[in-house]
Amino acid sequence: MKKILVTISVVSFMGCNDNSSDKKDDIVPVTNSNPLLTDEEQKEGWKLLFDGTSISGWHNYGGGPVGSQWKVENAALKFAGSEKKDTIAQDLITDDEYENFHLKLEWKVDTGGNSGIMFYVVEDTANRRPYWTGPEMQVLDNERHPDSKILKHRAGDLYDLISCSKETVRPALEWNQAEIKVVNGKLDFWLNGENVVSTQMWDENWNKMVAASKFKQWPGFGTFKKGRICLQDHGDDVWFRNIKVRKL
Repeated sequence: MKKILVTISVVSFMGCNDNSSDKKDDIVPVTNSNPLLTDEEQKEGWKLLFDGTSISGWHNYGGGPVGSQWKVENAALKFAGSEKKDTIAQDLITDDEYENFHLKLEWKVDTGGNSGIMFYVVEDTANRRPYWTGPEMQVLDNERHPDSKILKHRAGDLYDLISCSKETVRPALEWNQAEIKVVNGKLDFWLNGENVVSTQMWDENWNKMVAASKFKQWPGFGTFKKGRICLQDHGDDVWFRNIKVRKL
């Protein structure tokens, strides 16, 4: 009986070894492009706004479900602007509101594309579009989109208010790492590891900047100290991933 067991074990072991050897060259390492939060991030209070599989926690600006052009593709949240067949805006906003916060995400835009990341967006009947209230980090193909020729309209700018202190954006269809942080009105943008915008919101200088911008026509713009985060429908293909936020 013992001999039989030994024989079976040896055969099984040899079979496993042979099988591994045959398939060794076929093994392809898998990389997770939308990793879950680390233990340290969880302790620090970070929360995922997108887990790479579903669009829960978001809705269409003005209410209602997420628009059909928002899709999950290769663990990224994609707005398929090139598929647009109507004029209904599909700006995507968070279900939750944020006051002092730190947002991190990655984005890439199609060739010649334009989009934006807005914050302190107030969703009500008095404000028809999210940019009537929410300041924006510009998302843009600086090489090809016409907005790149306009001061304060380039990628990473505080749109129409402050230009980047340095240009760090990557070419179209390459991923960029972006951060937006606001603490008691102290606003900072990072793009690909560089602090590209730093300013104080809601003071006299802020009010002067807004008064000299295209946003002066909307009295609520840049005045709110709490609101939603918005990913813009600008009609072009754009992708977002690794979206996480921490309330401060």
